[in-house]
Amino acid sequence: QVQLVESGGGLVQTGGSLRLSCAASGSIFSINTMGWYRQAPGKQRELVADISRAGSTNYADSVKGRFTISRDNAKKTVYLQMNSLEPEDTGVYYCNGRLQTGLLAAPRDYWGPGTQVTVSS
Repeated sequence: QVQLVESGGGLVQTGGSLRLSCAASGSIFSINTMGWYRQAPGKQRELVADISRAGSTNYADSVKGRFTISRDNAKKTVYLQMNSLEPEDTGVYYCNGRLQTGLLAAPRDYWGPGTQVTVSS
């Protein structure tokens, strides 16, 4: 059984900051890419940022220069530091982990339940 649990969402004013965390637990052999996605009301889920096990990062154009993704492999945790938040950043933020539950298991995606981020104007 694998669980990803997000924390750190909330309500913030335009220009404010939030830090999201996501911890993976359970029967995990290895974690490859970890990332953050978001879904605004009426829109499709989109990639915000992801990070490889080695630390290579990838960001959506809309958050470059404002958001920073990082991870602690020993803690099986990924973080998203969000600065200069805008109302357009409002949505449910989901943690994603591509991981293996055993040496011979194929990597597959696991998702957290999501955490709400609301940026007021």
